[in-house]
Amino acid sequence: IPGYGNGIVNTLRLWAAKSSREFDLEYFNHGDYNRAVEDKTRTESISRVLYPRDDIFQGRELRLKQEYFLVSASIQDIVRRFKKNHASFDLFPQKAVIQLNDTHPALAVPELMRILLDEEGLEWNQAWGITRETFGFTNHTLMPEALERWPVSMLGHVLPRILQIIYEINHRFLAEIAGASPGNIDRIRRMSLIEEGDEKRIRMANLAIVGSKSVNGVSALHTELFCRQSVPDFFELFPQKFSNKTNGITPRLWLKKANPRLASLISSQIGSAWITKLDELERLIPLANDAPFRAEWRSVKAANKKRLAAFLSSTHKMSIDTESLFDCHVKRIHEYKRQLLSLLHAIVLYNRIRDGARITIPRTVIYSGKAAPAYWMAKTIILLINAVANVINRDPNTAGRLAVVFVPNYSVSLAEMIIPAAELSEQISTAGSEASGTSNMKMSLNGALTIGTLDGANIEIRDAVGADNFFLFGLNATEVEAMKKSGYRPTDYYQANAELRRALDMIRDGYFCPERKDMFQPITEALLRNGDPFFILADFASYMSCQSAVETAYCDRDNWSKKSILNTAHMGRFASDNTVQEYAKEIWRVPIANSHGK
Repeated sequence: IPGYGNGIVNTLRLWAAKSSREFDLEYFNHGDYNRAVEDKTRTESISRVLYPRDDIFQGRELRLKQEYFLVSASIQDIVRRFKKNHASFDLFPQKAVIQLNDTHPALAVPELMRILLDEEGLEWNQAWGITRETFGFTNHTLMPEALERWPVSMLGHVLPRILQIIYEINHRFLAEIAGASPGNIDRIRRMSLIEEGDEKRIRMANLAIVGSKSVNGVSALHTELFCRQSVPDFFELFPQKFSNKTNGITPRLWLKKANPRLASLISSQIGSAWITKLDELERLIPLANDAPFRAEWRSVKAANKKRLAAFLSSTHKMSIDTESLFDCHVKRIHEYKRQLLSLLHAIVLYNRIRDGARITIPRTVIYSGKAAPAYWMAKTIILLINAVANVINRDPNTAGRLAVVFVPNYSVSLAEMIIPAAELSEQISTAGSEASGTSNMKMSLNGALTIGTLDGANIEIRDAVGADNFFLFGLNATEVEAMKKSGYRPTDYYQANAELRRALDMIRDGYFCPERKDMFQPITEALLRNGDPFFILADFASYMSCQSAVETAYCDRDNWSKKSILNTAHMGRFASDNTVQEYAKEIWRVPIANSHGK
């Protein structure tokens, strides 16, 4: 992977599982042709399919094998290259830094211990000292289900030696905690790598924290919540380990490549230094007051909207109005990201149109994203979006006023088409649930205005672009927690808001799926009977009011362009270059090349 203009090329290693026994001749000679290739098939299936379903035992076991396979291959390769030039492992932490991105590679900690103990013959204390100085851990989520907890029984069956090492790590660590907090059995229980219960499980987040020299979150709020709510005992005892490293995006991909028209316009006014020094975009600030430049800015956005419309027409036979507001909600489909909230807004707009109300601006609501293979509710939400789109887009009353589009097979390439065309960026996750988010940064960099909650990096984006250039709504994280503790009653909001009640009743009663009226009842059940865990109903009225403010602002296209320019101009702090430099200086302690490779 070449760096940008710095003469540096890095290596990305890809691993594939290959069988050491291609063919079993003995089975073949006895006529058992399937078993003759069974070893090869079983082995190579490890790297054949990414993300197997995790709602069945075989899928979970395969995922565990995949995680260990990738971890072990990488650690062995790192050790192999280190040994080429070094006879002693004392220098290993100075020559190798391994960053654990979330809990998925946390098995790297006991795997490095296994290699140092079993293959290199080191004593435990020396091996553990090396290991703890080698790893850094980045947490990317506050969702409990994403903090992996592997069953002890499964780990013991698939990786018995790794389980032995984890047990020993835990034994020694708990002795350390007992010394620091004598008699505090509850703390010891919470910090243990082993979760007790009917089925014992390994807490991979605890393992990653214990085995790392540094732990960081990926936005200021996320880091605070992770330390205060997720792992408070670790933060209290080892505060020096924890820091924040807000995520970033690369302007070379998300502006220069994805949006060449805008990149060219920017460079024509302020030069091209912004490509490697994104803070240079601040030189656009005075141009926000320049009427001819605002007109050029609008022309670029219009051209990008037409490009997206042409793409959707040719590839998906979708027709969208390029004069409408492009309201974009593109990201992974998950309940906490609240695609349902924006969809309820679209249904309310549809009902207003049917009732003869005047719509201030035409709007095209664009969704795209994928759901995890076994995430049934997320897949049901995708079905609902498509069902709503089917009804709204076929109603002659909505022509030129409202459209809903779900673009299938979301990918980086598709994002490069949608994001430059986006005018409104939907960043509406429940406050306190999104770690950071990067689509918020990508869209702001490309001049979209954000409608969002005080969640993840939204807080820092709003601080950067200014409150006047950000559409804020909803509960904050503290209010969400307080409502959880005091008792949240979503039915109160349902009863109090006629438009919300009507929209939910349409979903529940099969209006959008008359051939199977109960298709979407699980969604309304989750909202009304199962507690609405992501506070969609609580934030609905605030969201609707904020969307009205969006409509008012969009009516003044010239002032909207000014806000758009200011969004782009203030994105300098979100360059991934800055993030990488922080990691390099504060965690990895390695020099970083400048644009001349020095």
